[in-house]
Amino acid sequence: QLQASGGGLVQAGGSLRLSCAASGRAFSTYAMGWFRQAPGKERDFVAGLTWSGGSTAYADSVKGRFTISKDNAKEMVYLQMNSLKPEDTAVYYCAADLSALGSAWYLGLGYDDWGQGTQVTVSS
Repeated sequence: QLQASGGGLVQAGGSLRLSCAASGRAFSTYAMGWFRQAPGKERDFVAGLTWSGGSTAYADSVKGRFTISKDNAKEMVYLQMNSLKPEDTAVYYCAADLSALGSAWYLGLGYDDWGQGTQVTVSS
């Protein structure tokens, strides 16, 4: 089961690091991603990476500010968020894309397994 953590309240310009534990599923996962959903809005792709190769992809809105990374040994995925803005406020979810077949992980498509969200609130 995916477990996301690390959310909280931070001032604009601050930083947070989200963590996602992919316990026991690293070997069966093709890609991992972070998504977010603000109140009244659709869930959006934020960032993703391939588990074995480490290729990464980001939404334009977070490029240069957010960094997705992984720790293979710990089966953890992280989202380092810097220079946070009020518009980054949302519930953040981690998700797994379990199959390379037809995967469009870099577009936020094809993710099969979802964890519970963690709230990130950025105050102005």
